[in-house]
Amino acid sequence: MVVLGVLLLVLGVVGLAVSFFGADVDADGSTEIMSWHLAPGTLVLWGAVSTLLVVAGLWSLKVGAKQGWRHRQEQKRLRELSDRLERAEGDHRTDGDDERR
Repeated sequence: MVVLGVLLLVLGVVGLAVSFFGADVDADGSTEIMSWHLAPGTLVLWGAVSTLLVVAGLWSLKVGAKQGWRHRQEQKRLRELSDRLERAEGDHRTDGDDERR
């Protein structure tokens, strides 16, 4: 999810940067982005889609980071429980060995 979020974020930022800095509007109202002739409404749509990509990327980053954090917490908890179990089994084995002698 984090990789997808970064990808969406980069695409959205590039789209916004191109629409802000790469757009040329002539006096007759024609719009040109990177040698593409577009209608002015298309430029608005381009900006809206780019903004949605940025928002989706940020949301995906948030969800992915939250999942990763939960996974790390669960792994930490499982390691602690495993260590406790190993200590308990080790104590139990040494107690059992003393009783057999």
